[in-house]
Amino acid sequence: MPNFRKYNYNQDSMVVINFEEQLQPNTFEYTLHRLIEEHIDLSAFYDHYKNDEGGRSAYDPAILLKIVLFAYSKGITSSREIQWQCEHNIIFKALSCDLVPHFTSIASFISRYPEAIEDVFTQVLLVCNEQGLLGNKLFAIDGCKMSSNAAKEHSGT
Repeated sequence: MPNFRKYNYNQDSMVVINFEEQLQPNTFEYTLHRLIEEHIDLSAFYDHYKNDEGGRSAYDPAILLKIVLFAYSKGITSSREIQWQCEHNIIFKALSCDLVPHFTSIASFISRYPEAIEDVFTQVLLVCNEQGLLGNKLFAIDGCKMSSNAAKEHSGT
């Protein structure tokens, strides 16, 4: 019988990770990160924050935008799932600098700035499309619900 090295997937490991190196050039997440850090005006998100002279530090809207928009690009819309991704997915960890916002903070951010988030997402998608990073995938950003002819017991609503 062959002698193979033993392995176990059910184990923890301490690994040194440079988050910047996880965001590879010519990928959607890298472009998202660079656009939000260097090119997109985020002043529309700053009006709500009134903790200059005291209070708890808030999550930077740039971080929240990165994880929310990356999640949306992957079809993830649940704030609980976004929180889970920030805890376990290396790309989410890199985009958030290993911050893990609570799902209520994520949901509150999304519900407070729906138009501004959509505007930023549109800008990011346009730039990524120009660079050929979208791969002809379907992105739906309006959340439009369509009526149907199906009976309630078949459609669920």
